[in-house]
Amino acid sequence: MIRREFCKTLALASSVLESPVSMAKRSVDSTNSNFPKAPGLTKYVAEFVVNTKYADIPEEVIELGKKTMLDAFGLALAGSASIPGANIRKYIQRLGCSNGKASIIGTGLKTTHRFAALANGISIHADDYDDTGAGVHVAAPVLPAAFAFCETDRRTGKELTLAFHVGVEIENKIAQAISPRHHEEGFHTTGTCGSFGGAAAAAKLHGFNARQTAITLGIAGSEASGLRDNFGTMTKSFHAGHAAENGVVAADLVLVGWTAAEDILEAPLGFYQAAGGTFNPSLIEKALGNPWMFVSPGDLIKRFPCGTIQQAFMDETLRMIGDNNITAAEVEKVDIAGNRSNVSTLFYHHPTTGLEAKFSMEFAVSILLLDGKAGLGHFTDAVVKREDVQNMLRRTNFHVDPEFNKTEGRGEDLQTVLVENGAIAIHMKDGRNISGHTKPAKGSPKNPLTYEEVAEKFRANAEFAKWPAQKAEFIIDQVKSMEKVSDVSKLTAAFTS
Repeated sequence: MIRREFCKTLALASSVLESPVSMAKRSVDSTNSNFPKAPGLTKYVAEFVVNTKYADIPEEVIELGKKTMLDAFGLALAGSASIPGANIRKYIQRLGCSNGKASIIGTGLKTTHRFAALANGISIHADDYDDTGAGVHVAAPVLPAAFAFCETDRRTGKELTLAFHVGVEIENKIAQAISPRHHEEGFHTTGTCGSFGGAAAAAKLHGFNARQTAITLGIAGSEASGLRDNFGTMTKSFHAGHAAENGVVAADLVLVGWTAAEDILEAPLGFYQAAGGTFNPSLIEKALGNPWMFVSPGDLIKRFPCGTIQQAFMDETLRMIGDNNITAAEVEKVDIAGNRSNVSTLFYHHPTTGLEAKFSMEFAVSILLLDGKAGLGHFTDAVVKREDVQNMLRRTNFHVDPEFNKTEGRGEDLQTVLVENGAIAIHMKDGRNISGHTKPAKGSPKNPLTYEEVAEKFRANAEFAKWPAQKAEFIIDQVKSMEKVSDVSKLTAAFTS
């Protein structure tokens, strides 16, 4: 054998002997040398989960969190009356899992804490009426996971609150740090990053140490999923419920000795590399609880049951209608200007179903022009298919305008891009052109709702679910003083039929 052939043989043998994992890691290291190095990042996150105490959370943050919790509980009630809510209950019953101890809110059904987290998370997000923080729906992936465990294990309101805030902090900082590519190329952050929030809350309630918590996060990283192509379908709400379920499952697996990578965030073959290609570790390192998400960027609690993007535009549409006595019959056409990311997210320009309408700027503005309001009863197949609605949709156009397409170019985080300003121009048949620019939406951190205003939204959602008013008022009072609740399971009667 000549020397050249012998060397080739050695090279081939060494490649065969090298493990697939080491080969893959070497390949990633060589092709993505710009991937940030953040050794110990997952360990830092895990230690935050383990070490954070209720007393570490500022009172301001606790009070802001109560509004989000109350909002989510009301949405769970309303969502229990939705088609996705009913369908997931049928699925759970078909599995034979309707004999547990955890409540499916808005019903008399009990199931395991895993499937309660799934069902309640789906209900919270079913109407797309739930809050958003750092580009992720805040409550739906975390609260159901924490509530199911606290109910079945008879934990206190303080323990529920602590787990909720820890989970919310983790999911939002992880979402803030990920590359914009994650969202732009199809991932839904509520399903992906939200899974880490549910996992953090579950690990906290189980009392895990830092290594167990890191493994819980490692499992959640492999569970994390959600694709934006499913927006406008029932599967979008599944993303949120599945994220909560993921957290419960991850923690339960750790309890039986399951193993996973302990560096899932920063590893060359980990979550950020696979799901975004890159990330900004400085948005996590030394940033957990500094400041808390509820302080900055804050949480947007919606006035209307549709996407975050539409909220400010709908506020401005109502103002323009009121100030100018506009009726739909007088409108020739409507032009709505926004940024590229938001136009591509609200891709149902001619919706034909209620779920599609939730992702249509054209519908959001059209229904206000026609009916002067937009509640849960408006985002239905029957309303969307009305002749006057379809006619108004044909006269309404949502388009990209460079004037309102600057945050993305500056590399701003997803939430900043979602709420970037835009403009509305209503062209009247009599020749008048009425225009307006959006401002921070009512319910946003810059224009927040009070606890009582959130309670009013809660009452409306409870009424939509035909929920007894006495039970609704009890929940409002209990959440307002959650730190005094000695046993979360005592809330069960108010949440179940």
